[in-house]
Amino acid sequence: MLFSASTALPDVIPDNQTIPQFLLDTQHRLCPRRGDYPCLIEESSGRSITYTELRERTFALANGLQQRFAFGDNDIALICSPNHVDYPTTIWAIHRLGGIFTGASPNSTREEIVYQLKKSEASLIFVHSDSLDLVLAAAKTIQFPDDRIITLDAPTPTGFVSLADLTTEGSSECSMPFVERILSKGEGKSKVAVLCFSSGTTGPPKAVSITHYALIANVIQMTVHNISGASASTGSGYNPGDISLMILPLNHVAGLICNLHFPLFSGMTLVVVQKYSLLSMMESIVRYAVSHLLLVPPQVVALTKASDRDPAVRKYDLRSVRHVLCGAAPLSPEMSSLLLDLFPEAQVGQIYGLTETATTISMLPARQARGPLGSVGQLLPGVRAKVVKDDGSLAAAGEPGELYVSSPSLALGYHNDDAATRDVFINEWVKTGDQVLISPEGELYILDRIKEMIKVKAFQVAPAELEGCLLEHPDVLDCAVVGTPDAYSGEVPFAYVVLTADARQRLKEDASEFGSKVRSSIMAHVAARKSRYKQIRYVEFLDAIPKTPSGKILRRKLRSRLHRCFLLPNAKL
Repeated sequence: MLFSASTALPDVIPDNQTIPQFLLDTQHRLCPRRGDYPCLIEESSGRSITYTELRERTFALANGLQQRFAFGDNDIALICSPNHVDYPTTIWAIHRLGGIFTGASPNSTREEIVYQLKKSEASLIFVHSDSLDLVLAAAKTIQFPDDRIITLDAPTPTGFVSLADLTTEGSSECSMPFVERILSKGEGKSKVAVLCFSSGTTGPPKAVSITHYALIANVIQMTVHNISGASASTGSGYNPGDISLMILPLNHVAGLICNLHFPLFSGMTLVVVQKYSLLSMMESIVRYAVSHLLLVPPQVVALTKASDRDPAVRKYDLRSVRHVLCGAAPLSPEMSSLLLDLFPEAQVGQIYGLTETATTISMLPARQARGPLGSVGQLLPGVRAKVVKDDGSLAAAGEPGELYVSSPSLALGYHNDDAATRDVFINEWVKTGDQVLISPEGELYILDRIKEMIKVKAFQVAPAELEGCLLEHPDVLDCAVVGTPDAYSGEVPFAYVVLTADARQRLKEDASEFGSKVRSSIMAHVAARKSRYKQIRYVEFLDAIPKTPSGKILRRKLRSRLHRCFLLPNAKL
């Protein structure tokens, strides 16, 4: 059985516009009439940037980039920064010149930045001052020239050019105007705008090639989804005058599309959060009368627990919040129920998507005040879905299986990785690797991840990446990593380790002291080399890792062992 949204997607997706041309230059018929309202507000200072200022700064920066660096068509720029009011301007300036943006987490390690620079083939770097030392160390490793590193914020160290310098140069009356990249009819469907990194199931992170058309299509799909079925009581969900916190990082596809482009297209104002903390979020909700929140499960857990136990959190008046979505990972029915209790008057539900689908597949529809517990919403207009059972047949409504989706927002595939692309992008379908069911009412439920990926908070972690790191430890002979449920993070990495003969002998002689010592050593080994969210949280020793005759790890057996034999501590909810 094929599933689709009850609302058709109108033929209104432009295929000859870049993202900034769509968002800043043209008046799409689904976009509210633009006024000179604040588009972005800096959370810490209250500084606001209007629509007119955004557009002017984007043009000036594009001009400066072309003049100073001859940056142009298909050149790739990496941004390593927390959320910042000039982050969107930088993305759109890159796009004005026909370039490609790739975002790196400011919490990355040096090795991870090196990997992303090599994989993306970036020729220019924008970096926040907090991450400058990290980026300089990575650049030195691969002999990336320092004079092609641009600081995003002040103060600027001696010898470096800043974004402010480029904007000033680009807006000078003496500067020559840049030549903007104009797309031909249909070119938006093949012109890459973003390389968004998403980990593979069996290897290091892969760069997903997202086109201008794909991102624009998803914005329009979400817009139609929220207009359709809107009522006086629920509204369309996203309207001019509404205010949203931009908490999700812009290097993540959910932050980039759902927390930036979609609400801006809807005429909303975004409060840009550079550094998240629970209390600062609560203060900003009150200070800016925030109406919309897009959160991830760890933030929901922290918010609901603190609201129940912490007087410092309970004092905040949250009645301005009218719309709450949780995404990036499924939220349990139990946590959904607590969230509903915390916002009794708000629309509350979930949103679901993949980097490969750029991004949203389903979300809470406007006609629902409350999403059913455990549901990740209903399919967006233009999305087709099929649920494939183990025997290859198509599941009916209410039957579980693996989700395949087709949508105008699909990415092109994986950058410079044809084999991986063929495995996931099959004709016009993306194989999600998620086990789901779709109810007769059209609600999508995520039952489990078929993929081996571990999803920690909003981040995906490849077991093979951690296994490769573990095998470098002198006491590790063999290993396997699986995800185990965690109340705060969704999942955390759990390592099964086969020790070397020498280490096994030492363990036999002093099981208690050596066992504790080597576990700590193994976890410290990974912690020194990987981002915090990738760190191993638990280690168990085995005599052998279960594998197929061809050498593939039988992770299902390890997960079964974990659930059967090892009770992990969970935070009380």
